[in-house]
Amino acid sequence: MGDTIDKKELVTRIAKRLSKDSAEISPMIDAAFEEIYAALKHEESVSIRNFGTFYIDIRHTGTVFKFNPSQRLKALFGWSSTYKGEL
Repeated sequence: MGDTIDKKELVTRIAKRLSKDSAEISPMIDAAFEEIYAALKHEESVSIRNFGTFYIDIRHTGTVFKFNPSQRLKALFGWSSTYKGEL
């Protein structure tokens, strides 16, 4: 298994990609995570194109958090036969 990327590293990489300061990107990342959290808390699914969908599955045995990866992400690991785009 590879290294772990924490929030600080994620912010640094996004800031570099966008040629921005990390201090400018960090609140945006925080806001994005908070919006995802709030949506899931209200049992709304969150779909991020070319990444996947986060959702809550409520069953009689309890509530389950789920993630359905996109075809692009599946193809990265050899799980998809339909995705033909760039990885």
